[in-house]
Amino acid sequence: MINHFLINEEWYLVDLPGYGYAEVPKKERLKWEQFIKRYILQRENLYCLFVLVDSRHEPQKPDLDFMEWLGISQVPFTIVFTKTDKLRPEELKTNLKNYEEKMFETWETMPGYYISSAETGTGTNELLDFIEHLNSEE
Repeated sequence: MINHFLINEEWYLVDLPGYGYAEVPKKERLKWEQFIKRYILQRENLYCLFVLVDSRHEPQKPDLDFMEWLGISQVPFTIVFTKTDKLRPEELKTNLKNYEEKMFETWETMPGYYISSAETGTGTNELLDFIEHLNSEE
């Protein structure tokens, strides 16, 4: 299901379903993936897509494949590393370094990213500032 949230009566935040971890048959997951990709490519007013990545894990193939597709499709995106409160600072630093190394295998530069935690609010102000900046460029 796609959820649309009207923010401040001015812009929409759209929450798309996850693509990597749903416990459904592979055939169903592939249908979701195609639906999501069509949806993304048809959004003329898409300013930025946020790819939420669980910071506790090593780089995951579904995340990497999706971001590769976004790059090839020239869809603007930013990575948001989530659940950073679940890691010690040195673990987070190591995981981010691992992600950068993996991304540099196919990317010339690392896409923009933010670290965040819904629990502690880490990154909230930075993300909101970034969104405000994007919306001011209309």
